[in-house]
Amino acid sequence: MHKPAPADDDLLELLDEPEHGDLDHRLQDRPWRILIVDDDSDVHKATELAMQGLTVEGQPLVFLHATSAAQARQMLASEAGLAVVLLDVVMESEDAGLQLVRHIREELRLNALRIVLRTGQPGYAPEIETVQAYDINDYKTKSELTRTRLYTVLTAAVRSYRQICALEANRRGLEMIVESSTSLSRMRGLSRFAEGVVTQLCALLGILPEGLVCAQVDGEAASEVRIVAAAGQYSGLIDRPLAQVRVPTVRERLERCLQERHSLYDDGTVLYFGLGQGRAMAALVDVGRELGELDQQLLRAFCSNIAVGFENVILYSQLLDQAYNDPLLRLPNRNRFVELLDKNLKDPQGVTLALIDIDDFSDINDAFGHHFGDQVLQAVVQRLGDTLGLSTAMARVGADTFGVLGEHAKVCPESVRVVFAEPFVVAGERLQLSATTGLVRLGESTAVGSELLLDAQIALKRAKQHQRGSSQYFSAAMGSDARERFKLLKGLRTGFEESQLFVVYQPQVDLASGAVIGAEALLRWRTAESRFVAPDQFIPLAEQSGLIIPIGEFVVRTACQQLAKLRRLGHDDFRMAVNISMAQFRHPGFLDMLSRALKDAGVEGRHMELEITESMAMDDAELVLRVLADIKRLGFGVAIDDFGTGFSSLSQLRQLQVDRLKIDRAFVHEAQSSTAGSTIAQMVVNLGHGLGLTVIAEGIETEEQRQYLIGLGCHEGQGWLFAKPMPADQLEAWLKK
Repeated sequence: MHKPAPADDDLLELLDEPEHGDLDHRLQDRPWRILIVDDDSDVHKATELAMQGLTVEGQPLVFLHATSAAQARQMLASEAGLAVVLLDVVMESEDAGLQLVRHIREELRLNALRIVLRTGQPGYAPEIETVQAYDINDYKTKSELTRTRLYTVLTAAVRSYRQICALEANRRGLEMIVESSTSLSRMRGLSRFAEGVVTQLCALLGILPEGLVCAQVDGEAASEVRIVAAAGQYSGLIDRPLAQVRVPTVRERLERCLQERHSLYDDGTVLYFGLGQGRAMAALVDVGRELGELDQQLLRAFCSNIAVGFENVILYSQLLDQAYNDPLLRLPNRNRFVELLDKNLKDPQGVTLALIDIDDFSDINDAFGHHFGDQVLQAVVQRLGDTLGLSTAMARVGADTFGVLGEHAKVCPESVRVVFAEPFVVAGERLQLSATTGLVRLGESTAVGSELLLDAQIALKRAKQHQRGSSQYFSAAMGSDARERFKLLKGLRTGFEESQLFVVYQPQVDLASGAVIGAEALLRWRTAESRFVAPDQFIPLAEQSGLIIPIGEFVVRTACQQLAKLRRLGHDDFRMAVNISMAQFRHPGFLDMLSRALKDAGVEGRHMELEITESMAMDDAELVLRVLADIKRLGFGVAIDDFGTGFSSLSQLRQLQVDRLKIDRAFVHEAQSSTAGSTIAQMVVNLGHGLGLTVIAEGIETEEQRQYLIGLGCHEGQGWLFAKPMPADQLEAWLKK
């Protein structure tokens, strides 16, 4: 090789100047490896001599040698990190070089490796399509390759190799970010997620897990930030406040990252994760080197991706906290308490569960407001804890109901009485509270989890029925009764949906003449097994559950439709009576339902009568008066059923503006056999006459009873003496006779 002209030296100096000041460390730390494949040993020597002492991108060149395509295949299979191949086209065969190119690209898949073809026989130059198809960097005749030109070719090839490697590293890094995001998204809990971040971050940088993550989850001051994950030499710092970390360099760099709100790459690597709402996290990793621009770009992408994951984990943690803890009282809630019950069932002997319900707590909220009510609950929790001790588990299982779990001696009626014996002082007010308690001894029960709570609830309800402020232990008999009621209610829902409920009609007659004046519509239930369930069993359940609303509408509509049919059959003066419950009275859509039922059936309200009980009339007089006034405007008649069993006054009866008083069947049966029964029956009749009301008696079974009631002055009656309740078709046939 000739010594290059001064211009060539200037060109070499220019080409040798690094294009980027900050290079990929994985390429910076090693020389460029060049493989020379040529069957002419002089070419090998001349190439190495020409490039001696020169650098490309600040790194020296190292040459490897193969004298045939076959030897080159072996070297390519075993040597990693080759940047460029200087390849002779013609060796063992005329196309040995091109066959090697195909092997490199198609079989070895070395896409980053740059290929420069050289030949001493210009006639063997490859086709343009071949150069393009196999990504050949350059093609030169050996005579063209002066020192400067060879250097130019190698520099271009190396830079191309470097850029492809950088792109590939970037792609792999992004793939790792996506994979790590997917992996981390499956982690639940802040500590586990943060630990996963350290692991994935170190994998991205190609280092062993060595680092920590600190969290400022609730927007606290930096002194209150805690270490939530740590690995390697930092593992001893986990769950400690950052302010207590005794390694100054660690503490100061994390504090600086959180204060300045950005990642730090000088003197170590600390990544910043901004989470919004004053919250942030910082991760410190020991990289052991200065990071290049590519690594920093990847880390920025990593931080952006993982910040969303941190937000999701924090949100999940908050949701988990809300799902299992009461935010006001900082107690476990019902869900967590059920888990605690299951845990204690492993050794239930000597353990009692109690549900403590504060009596009339809603009145406190109404009188003083909900904020005051919250303070009352906090005061109760404080005293419960002080009285029952730390060994007793406590939870809020309802608005004003607490579950406690502990030893028999501590969780007992006497302890509850002690808690509520003295007045509570809340916001300057002295309040004397009481509580009703239902208790279950776990060792005596076969129930688990939520079933235990149900048993305690059954005992609590029984205690409330007995006396407010009392306590009641659960018994098997209580549970059997409650479960039978639940089974019956479940069957009632199914029965209503499957049309097992139907309406029958019991005629009402004029006692003196025997003329039929109307009928009372009565609800019946025949199960799928053809078993009849008594109304006094299922109607109270329907009222308690709210099922009475749709069932009541079904009865009213059915009765109106039947009345319309009877009128079409010629019974123009027929009156249809329907029983109404208090739950229906209270329902906001009750009046609209009545109006629609009349309109849809094409009947007038004056031919319909609604029966309410005397206890209903006295229960909420203001509501009943208002609704009855609206009912009267629709034209309905109103009767008071079971009259004489309540304590209504004469003035109340006047205000109600009813049309009919109904003597209860109990007084009809007692009227001839006891003085008290006779007196009440006579009183009802006299009261009806005095108020100008019609009096009707129910449950008349004998002619003697009928004659006696006529003697008292009773106007109308119904009972088996005249007819039993019957389906619509039988009623129509009976009326026809």
